[in-house]
Amino acid sequence: MSSGQSSAPALAPVHGENEQPQVTYTEFHPRWYRPQISTYWWLGKWPYVKFILRELTSVAVAWTVAVMLMQIFALTHSGAFYDGFEALMALPVMILVNFIAFAFLVFHSVTWFNLAPKAMAVRVGGKRVHGILISGPQYLAWIAVSAIVLFILATRT
Repeated sequence: MSSGQSSAPALAPVHGENEQPQVTYTEFHPRWYRPQISTYWWLGKWPYVKFILRELTSVAVAWTVAVMLMQIFALTHSGAFYDGFEALMALPVMILVNFIAFAFLVFHSVTWFNLAPKAMAVRVGGKRVHGILISGPQYLAWIAVSAIVLFILATRT
């Protein structure tokens, strides 16, 4: 090779002056970078954990609905059915499961009430209403209904 020539192939025409050069390309596609992500990536930050727990509250809601439907079924049938239902609910494992479900339901309610002001952009006189004026009445209604239920349960003979 002379000093003025390169080692790259020439793009000169092969058979004549007017022909287009024959250039071949090789297909090259680099591998995409795909980092390995753990299945438990969401445990790294509290907002992600809170989101996953919020999504899991649907299981507690479904559990509570199933228990209530079983109770209604037992109430509409003979007393033996209801006695069996009460015996089932008195088992320590059922008390634990229902306690956990109750905790998830409280978490579900709190996050739902806190979400309402973000989802509703209520404006009065051109100004946005403060979030506590939207979620506050929901909390007050929750407390009132809970107090009424506790009063009924406490005065029951």
